[in-house]
Amino acid sequence: AQQAAREVNTASLCRIGQETVQDIVYRTMEIFQLLRNMQVGRKEGSAHGRAWRKRDKLPNGVTYHTGTYQDRLAKLQDHLRQLSILFRKLRLVYDKCNENCGGMDPIPQLIPYVEEDGSKNDDRAGPPRFASEERREIAEVNKKLKQKNQQLKQIMDQLRNLIWDINAMLAMRN
Repeated sequence: AQQAAREVNTASLCRIGQETVQDIVYRTMEIFQLLRNMQVGRKEGSAHGRAWRKRDKLPNGVTYHTGTYQDRLAKLQDHLRQLSILFRKLRLVYDKCNENCGGMDPIPQLIPYVEEDGSKNDDRAGPPRFASEERREIAEVNKKLKQKNQQLKQIMDQLRNLIWDINAMLAMRN
């Protein structure tokens, strides 16, 4: 029962971690949207806006009303603060999941590893690689199968030639 509760807890933590990552991505997109809006703003000479409001000119040539700029800056700072909190939450979830999974095999040993080319140098040469062994066996079987197919093709060609010769002799006889 303790083990099952621990697994459910770890699964719940993983789900929370996934949701946190999604929140981080969403907040990051909002930050970029805010930055884009701040950059675009209103260029000088824009017909929009009221003359009685105080305006500031940013280094990129964009003119902003101080109130609008301050609002967007406050929003941006709030998003950055929330993002920082989400990253701390994700770190806590990550650490707790690692703590709960401490007795399990390391992940590289749980995932079958297939190396496409020999160019990758890996320090994990010791652990068994079931997928690569199985692939090697399949390659050997395929090689033998191709050899047998080649032999059968040669036999069929020889039989075809023999039948042609027999038919030619029968035709000459008649």
